Order: sequence, then structure tokens, then C-alpha cells
Amino acid sequence: MTDGQNMTIPVKKITMPKIMGIVNVTPDSFSDGGQFLDSAAAFRHGLELIEQGADVLDIGGESTRPGADDVSIEDELARVMPVIEKLAAISAVPISIDTRKPQVARRAMEAGATIWNDVTALEYSADSIEVAAALNCDVILMHAQGGPKTMQDKPDYGDVVSEVFSYLAGRLEACLDNGIAREKIMVDPGIGFGKTLEHNLALMAHLGRFSEIGPVLLGASRKRFIGALGEAPDRAAGSLAAAIAGAANGANMVRVHDVGATRQAFRVFQAIQNAR
Repeated sequence: MTDGQNMTIPVKKITMPKIMGIVNVTPDSFSDGGQFLDSAAAFRHGLELIEQGADVLDIGGESTRPGADDVSIEDELARVMPVIEKLAAISAVPISIDTRKPQVARRAMEAGATIWNDVTALEYSADSIEVAAALNCDVILMHAQGGPKTMQDKPDYGDVVSEVFSYLAGRLEACLDNGIAREKIMVDPGIGFGKTLEHNLALMAHLGRFSEIGPVLLGASRKRFIGALGEAPDRAAGSLAAAIAGAANGANMVRVHDVGATRQAFRVFQAIQNAR
């Protein structure tokens, strides 16, 4: 190369995570509980998220926020089934059922869902893995320390990143041993589920490590740790910052309330990164 010549360095184009839009058909979810408890309202909200660009819709009928009460199988089904049936009938956007219960997951798949998002990593019921394998659905395995009633009492880890990694790696192996294909499995470190502010920040800073197990879902939208860093009316700005950090640190999908704003934030971040 002679003096004055410019050296061109190839730059890998940045690919943004897919966006999972949240549809909580619950009276007590921490951020939007009660807003979409009516199935018609939840259906309309799902349509709005699709219009905003959601790649996946995550529909749940039982809050698993800290302190939440258990919901019966019958009540959970009554909440989610009309919404899943209506959305699956008019849209090709994949539907995820956010549930711990295999009975609910089975009915959801029959109605058109294709993903089982389980905050207990298929441990809530003794037959959860067997049911997931039989359904041949995609699964999202999340880490949580303790259940909703107690998980935020005194979360404790020696090394939160290593311990959550080991747990999810173990759950992956359990799924593989029971006939669930690796390509159907995604992992979620469980931000806010039995973690302090420091635990959450450490997991997000080292999110890329979990890619060694499989594709990674980040669910940080509007969570309590965002408010702990600087309260705002709805934690929306902090949620966008968390989503961008997730994109930069290796998340393959982000689970969010604000789909349109997140997609815009990703486009700006992607454009800047790709212009380097």
C-alpha cells in the first residue's frame, strides 16, 4: 500500500434482535395489569403490536411478578384462549404462550400457538418436558430463583452469571435428553426473577455468554431495576436503553411492552453501527 491510499476494513453488518410483544391478559401484572384483562381489549392490543412490527406475540394469563398469587388452570385458560384463537385466525405472526402449566400450553398449541415460554424452565410440573416434546413446539427456558411469592425476599448468589449459566445449561441438557431438538430451545436469564439490581446488571453485561447455550431472550421491559436506577413515570426510556444494551450484548430476541418505540430504537442503533 502506497502513502495516501486508504485501507478498507470490512465491517460486519449488525442484525437486530427479534421483538416479542407482550400481551398480559391479567389483572395484576406489574406494568399493565388489568388494561387488557377483557379478551376483546387484549385482542385489539395484540393487533396494535403486530401493526407496530412485533415479530412474536407473547400471551399470558397468569402474572409471575414478585408477590403474585397463583391462578387456576381454568381461569388461565379462560383468559388466554379467546385471544390466541382470534389472533391465530387472522395473523401469521408466531404466538407464544407464557405459562408454567403444561395443560395450558397444550390447549394453546391446539389453538395456534407455536412457542411455550416458561418462567420455570419446564420444571413446574413433572411432565412439562414430556409434554413439550410431544407438542414439538419451540420452548423458552427461563431462570428464576424461588417462586413469585418469595423470589425477591433475599436473592443470593455466589456468582450470579456462572450460576444462572449452569442452571440453564442443565435445563438444556434435560430437554435434549427428553427429545426436544436443540434448534427449538431458547434461554432467558430471568431479569428480575429472584435477582437484585446488581444481579440484573451483571447478567445483562454478560448476556453474550449465554449464547454458548443457545439463542438468548432478554426480558427487561419496565422492570423494577430500571426504576431503581432513576424513576420515571413508566420506565419506558430505561426499557429502550435495556433493549439496546441487549442488542449490543448478544440478545437474539427482546420481550417488550413498547414494540414500536423499540423497533425505532433498534433501527437507529443499527444504522449507526452499520455506518462505521
